[in-house]
Amino acid sequence: MGKRKPIDGSITIDLDSPASEDFENQPPKQCARRRRIARKQDEETECSTVISSCSVETIPCDQKSKKRSKGRNDVSGTKKKLDTRAFDIHFKNMWRNFSEDKRTPFTYFDSLWFSAYMSSSSKECMLTWIKEKHIFSKRYVLVPIVYWRHWSLLIFCNLGQSLQSENSPPCMLLLDSLQMAGPRRLEPAIRKFVFDIYKSEGRPESRQSISQIPLLVPKVPQQRNDEECGNYVLYFISLFVQQAPENFSMKNYPSFI
Repeated sequence: MGKRKPIDGSITIDLDSPASEDFENQPPKQCARRRRIARKQDEETECSTVISSCSVETIPCDQKSKKRSKGRNDVSGTKKKLDTRAFDIHFKNMWRNFSEDKRTPFTYFDSLWFSAYMSSSSKECMLTWIKEKHIFSKRYVLVPIVYWRHWSLLIFCNLGQSLQSENSPPCMLLLDSLQMAGPRRLEPAIRKFVFDIYKSEGRPESRQSISQIPLLVPKVPQQRNDEECGNYVLYFISLFVQQAPENFSMKNYPSFI
Protein backbone atom coordinates (compact mmCIF):
# COMPACT_ATOMS: atom_id res chain seq x y z
CA MET A 1 0.00 0.00 0.00
CA GLY A 2 2.88 2.38 -0.69
CA LYS A 3 4.54 4.25 2.11
CA ARG A 4 1.49 5.15 4.13
CA LYS A 5 1.70 4.80 7.87
CA PRO A 6 -0.44 1.84 8.97
CA ILE A 7 -3.29 2.37 11.39
CA ASP A 8 -2.92 0.22 14.48
CA GLY A 9 -6.37 -0.75 15.59
CA SER A 10 -5.22 -2.92 18.48
CA ILE A 11 -4.75 -0.21 21.07
CA THR A 12 -6.98 -0.89 24.06
CA ILE A 13 -8.94 2.09 25.29
CA ASP A 14 -9.63 2.25 29.00
CA LEU A 15 -12.96 4.04 29.11
CA ASP A 16 -12.82 4.29 32.89
CA SER A 17 -9.52 6.12 33.06
CA PRO A 18 -9.27 9.95 32.94
CA ALA A 19 -8.49 11.44 29.52
CA SER A 20 -5.77 13.63 30.91
CA GLU A 21 -3.86 14.49 34.04
CA ASP A 22 -5.43 15.64 37.26
CA PHE A 23 -6.17 19.34 36.93
CA GLU A 24 -7.11 20.10 40.49
CA ASN A 25 -3.81 21.67 41.46
CA GLN A 26 -3.14 23.48 38.18
CA PRO A 27 -3.61 27.23 37.57
CA PRO A 28 -6.92 28.01 35.78
CA LYS A 29 -5.33 28.99 32.42
CA GLN A 30 -3.03 25.96 32.38
CA CYS A 31 -5.94 23.74 33.41
CA ALA A 32 -8.11 24.95 30.52
CA ARG A 33 -5.26 24.56 28.05
CA ARG A 34 -4.58 20.99 29.16
CA ARG A 35 -8.25 20.14 28.80
CA ARG A 36 -8.30 21.50 25.24
CA ILE A 37 -5.20 19.46 24.37
CA ALA A 38 -6.71 16.33 25.91
CA ARG A 39 -9.96 16.78 23.96
CA LYS A 40 -8.00 17.28 20.73
CA GLN A 41 -5.95 14.14 21.31
CA ASP A 42 -9.13 12.16 22.00
CA GLU A 43 -10.67 13.37 18.71
CA GLU A 44 -7.57 12.53 16.68
CA THR A 45 -7.21 9.03 18.08
CA GLU A 46 -10.88 8.08 18.22
CA CYS A 47 -11.00 6.58 14.73
CA SER A 48 -7.60 4.90 14.65
CA THR A 49 -8.19 3.15 17.97
CA VAL A 50 -11.63 1.72 17.30
CA ILE A 51 -12.00 -1.46 19.32
CA SER A 52 -14.84 -3.91 19.05
CA SER A 53 -16.63 -4.83 22.26
CA CYS A 54 -17.24 -8.26 20.78
CA SER A 55 -15.00 -11.15 21.76
CA VAL A 56 -14.53 -14.51 20.07
CA GLU A 57 -12.52 -17.67 20.22
CA THR A 58 -13.65 -19.75 17.25
CA ILE A 59 -15.83 -19.55 14.19
CA PRO A 60 -19.42 -20.52 15.17
CA CYS A 61 -19.66 -24.23 15.88
CA ASP A 62 -22.43 -26.62 16.76
CA GLN A 63 -23.50 -27.15 20.33
CA LYS A 64 -22.05 -30.65 20.54
CA SER A 65 -18.50 -29.62 19.66
CA LYS A 66 -18.85 -26.59 21.94
CA LYS A 67 -19.74 -28.75 24.93
CA ARG A 68 -16.94 -31.20 24.15
CA SER A 69 -14.41 -28.40 23.97
CA LYS A 70 -15.63 -26.87 27.22
CA GLY A 71 -15.34 -30.12 29.12
CA ARG A 72 -11.86 -30.81 27.80
CA ASN A 73 -10.21 -27.45 28.36
CA ASP A 74 -12.14 -25.01 30.52
CA VAL A 75 -9.19 -23.11 31.95
CA SER A 76 -10.67 -19.63 32.15
CA GLY A 77 -14.01 -17.86 32.27
CA THR A 78 -12.75 -14.99 30.12
CA LYS A 79 -12.47 -14.77 26.35
CA LYS A 80 -9.93 -13.05 24.18
CA LYS A 81 -11.17 -9.79 22.73
CA LEU A 82 -11.38 -9.65 18.96
CA ASP A 83 -9.86 -6.27 18.19
CA THR A 84 -9.06 -5.21 14.65
CA ARG A 85 -5.55 -6.67 14.76
CA ALA A 86 -6.85 -10.09 15.82
CA PHE A 87 -9.56 -9.90 13.17
CA ASP A 88 -7.02 -9.10 10.44
CA ILE A 89 -4.81 -12.00 11.51
CA HIS A 90 -7.72 -14.46 11.33
CA PHE A 91 -8.90 -12.99 8.04
CA LYS A 92 -5.50 -13.11 6.32
CA ASN A 93 -4.94 -16.71 7.43
CA MET A 94 -8.34 -17.62 6.02
CA TRP A 95 -7.70 -15.64 2.83
CA ARG A 96 -4.46 -17.52 2.15
CA ASN A 97 -6.34 -20.81 2.38
CA PHE A 98 -8.77 -19.89 -0.38
CA SER A 99 -7.81 -21.19 -3.80
CA GLU A 100 -6.62 -18.71 -6.41
CA ASP A 101 -9.79 -19.08 -8.48
CA LYS A 102 -11.89 -18.22 -5.41
CA ARG A 103 -9.83 -15.12 -4.61
CA THR A 104 -9.65 -13.71 -8.15
CA PRO A 105 -13.14 -12.11 -8.31
CA PHE A 106 -12.62 -10.48 -4.90
CA THR A 107 -10.80 -7.67 -3.23
CA TYR A 108 -11.21 -6.41 0.32
CA PHE A 109 -10.81 -3.39 2.57
CA ASP A 110 -8.94 -3.18 5.84
CA SER A 111 -11.29 -3.56 8.80
CA LEU A 112 -10.58 0.00 9.98
CA TRP A 113 -11.15 1.80 6.69
CA PHE A 114 -14.87 2.43 7.10
CA SER A 115 -14.57 3.78 10.63
CA ALA A 116 -11.58 5.87 9.57
CA TYR A 117 -13.60 7.23 6.65
CA MET A 118 -16.23 8.35 9.15
CA SER A 119 -13.60 10.57 10.73
CA SER A 120 -13.39 13.79 8.70
CA SER A 121 -9.63 13.98 9.25
CA SER A 122 -9.08 10.53 7.66
CA LYS A 123 -11.60 10.59 4.80
CA GLU A 124 -9.23 11.70 2.03
CA CYS A 125 -6.62 9.12 3.04
CA MET A 126 -9.19 6.34 2.91
CA LEU A 127 -10.41 7.33 -0.55
CA THR A 128 -6.81 7.46 -1.82
CA TRP A 129 -6.06 3.99 -0.43
CA ILE A 130 -9.31 2.60 -1.88
CA LYS A 131 -8.19 3.67 -5.36
CA GLU A 132 -5.30 1.23 -5.07
CA LYS A 133 -7.79 -1.64 -4.70
CA HIS A 134 -9.22 -1.19 -8.24
CA ILE A 135 -12.64 -2.16 -6.95
CA PHE A 136 -14.46 -1.40 -10.21
CA SER A 137 -12.57 -4.22 -11.89
CA LYS A 138 -13.65 -6.76 -9.26
CA ARG A 139 -16.91 -8.64 -9.03
CA TYR A 140 -17.01 -8.50 -5.24
CA VAL A 141 -15.53 -6.22 -2.57
CA LEU A 142 -15.51 -7.34 1.06
CA VAL A 143 -15.84 -4.47 3.52
CA PRO A 144 -15.64 -5.56 7.18
CA ILE A 145 -17.15 -2.84 9.35
CA VAL A 146 -16.52 -2.27 13.04
CA TYR A 147 -18.58 0.67 14.17
CA TRP A 148 -20.58 1.47 17.28
CA ARG A 149 -18.64 -1.38 18.89
CA HIS A 150 -20.21 -3.93 16.57
CA TRP A 151 -18.95 -5.94 13.58
CA SER A 152 -20.91 -6.37 10.36
CA LEU A 153 -20.01 -7.19 6.77
CA LEU A 154 -20.71 -5.03 3.74
CA ILE A 155 -20.25 -6.57 0.29
CA PHE A 156 -20.15 -4.53 -2.91
CA CYS A 157 -21.29 -6.52 -5.92
CA ASN A 158 -20.70 -5.56 -9.56
CA LEU A 159 -19.76 -1.95 -8.86
CA GLY A 160 -17.98 -1.81 -12.21
CA GLN A 161 -21.15 -2.67 -14.11
CA SER A 162 -23.60 -0.19 -15.55
CA LEU A 163 -26.39 0.89 -13.25
CA GLN A 164 -28.79 0.06 -16.11
CA SER A 165 -27.50 -3.49 -16.54
CA GLU A 166 -30.29 -6.06 -16.61
CA ASN A 167 -28.13 -9.10 -15.88
CA SER A 168 -25.68 -7.93 -13.23
CA PRO A 169 -26.42 -4.43 -11.95
CA PRO A 170 -24.49 -3.09 -8.94
CA CYS A 171 -25.90 -3.84 -5.52
CA MET A 172 -24.76 -4.08 -1.92
CA LEU A 173 -25.26 -6.71 0.75
CA LEU A 174 -25.16 -5.93 4.46
CA LEU A 175 -24.71 -9.03 6.62
CA ASP A 176 -25.37 -8.52 10.31
CA SER A 177 -25.52 -11.22 12.98
CA LEU A 178 -27.52 -8.87 15.25
CA GLN A 179 -30.41 -7.77 13.08
CA MET A 180 -32.49 -6.88 16.11
CA ALA A 181 -30.15 -3.88 16.51
CA GLY A 182 -31.29 -2.53 13.12
CA PRO A 183 -28.47 -2.90 10.57
CA ARG A 184 -30.09 -0.30 8.28
CA ARG A 185 -29.05 2.39 10.72
CA LEU A 186 -25.76 2.31 8.81
CA GLU A 187 -27.40 2.89 5.43
CA PRO A 188 -27.00 6.71 5.25
CA ALA A 189 -23.28 6.44 6.07
CA ILE A 190 -22.81 3.55 3.62
CA ARG A 191 -24.49 5.45 0.78
CA LYS A 192 -22.36 8.52 1.40
CA PHE A 193 -19.29 6.26 1.47
CA VAL A 194 -20.22 4.72 -1.88
CA PHE A 195 -20.95 8.09 -3.48
CA ASP A 196 -17.55 9.44 -2.37
CA ILE A 197 -15.83 6.36 -3.79
CA TYR A 198 -17.50 6.86 -7.18
CA LYS A 199 -16.70 10.58 -7.11
CA SER A 200 -13.04 10.07 -6.15
CA GLU A 201 -12.63 7.64 -9.06
CA GLY A 202 -14.01 10.17 -11.52
CA ARG A 203 -16.92 7.96 -12.48
CA PRO A 204 -19.71 9.53 -14.59
CA GLU A 205 -22.62 8.26 -12.50
CA SER A 206 -24.77 10.92 -10.83
CA ARG A 207 -25.51 11.15 -7.13
CA GLN A 208 -29.13 10.25 -7.80
CA SER A 209 -28.30 7.11 -9.77
CA ILE A 210 -25.77 5.96 -7.17
CA SER A 211 -28.36 6.47 -4.43
CA GLN A 212 -30.57 3.94 -6.21
CA ILE A 213 -28.08 1.07 -5.89
CA PRO A 214 -30.00 -1.55 -3.87
CA LEU A 215 -28.82 -2.31 -0.33
CA LEU A 216 -30.00 -5.81 0.59
CA VAL A 217 -30.04 -7.10 4.16
CA PRO A 218 -30.41 -10.89 3.81
CA LYS A 219 -31.35 -13.12 6.71
CA VAL A 220 -28.23 -14.67 8.18
CA PRO A 221 -27.44 -16.76 11.29
CA GLN A 222 -27.70 -14.69 14.44
CA GLN A 223 -25.23 -14.50 17.29
CA ARG A 224 -26.16 -16.06 20.60
CA ASN A 225 -24.73 -13.32 22.81
CA ASP A 226 -23.08 -9.90 22.53
CA GLU A 227 -19.57 -11.27 22.08
CA GLU A 228 -19.68 -13.11 18.76
CA CYS A 229 -20.26 -10.53 16.04
CA GLY A 230 -16.63 -10.43 14.83
CA ASN A 231 -16.60 -14.20 14.61
CA TYR A 232 -19.73 -14.20 12.51
CA VAL A 233 -18.25 -11.69 10.07
CA LEU A 234 -15.34 -14.09 9.49
CA TYR A 235 -17.87 -16.90 9.11
CA PHE A 236 -19.91 -14.92 6.55
CA ILE A 237 -16.77 -14.09 4.56
CA SER A 238 -15.79 -17.75 4.44
CA LEU A 239 -19.24 -18.81 3.24
CA PHE A 240 -19.59 -16.04 0.69
CA VAL A 241 -16.19 -16.57 -0.92
CA GLN A 242 -16.89 -20.29 -1.21
CA GLN A 243 -20.45 -19.90 -2.57
CA ALA A 244 -20.41 -16.63 -4.54
CA PRO A 245 -21.83 -17.24 -8.04
CA GLU A 246 -19.83 -16.45 -11.14
CA ASN A 247 -22.61 -14.17 -12.38
CA PHE A 248 -24.19 -12.42 -9.43
CA SER A 249 -27.74 -11.09 -9.49
CA MET A 250 -30.05 -9.90 -6.74
CA LYS A 251 -32.33 -12.86 -7.39
CA ASN A 252 -29.78 -15.56 -6.58
CA TYR A 253 -27.46 -14.18 -3.94
CA PRO A 254 -26.15 -16.97 -1.67
CA SER A 255 -28.30 -17.99 1.25
CA PHE A 256 -26.68 -18.38 4.65
CA ILE A 257 -29.64 -20.08 6.30
